[in-house]
Amino acid sequence: MKKEIHPTNVLCEVTCACGNTFTVKSTKNSMRIDICNACHPFFTGSEKIVDTAGRIDKFNKRYGRG
Repeated sequence: MKKEIHPTNVLCEVTCACGNTFTVKSTKNSMRIDICNACHPFFTGSEKIVDTAGRIDKFNKRYGRG
């Protein structure tokens, strides 16, 4: 590898909009993010499937499922 052409990795303090903070390695010193694993619906278990106009039922009826 060539010397002095790669960026330096430093410890980066990441702050989420929900208030959660954690540390990762990055080329930046700090980051602000909108969503993290503490507030994302997939990880918190509050994920909901939105069935617009019964599309899931329509699919199941058409293909003989359920």
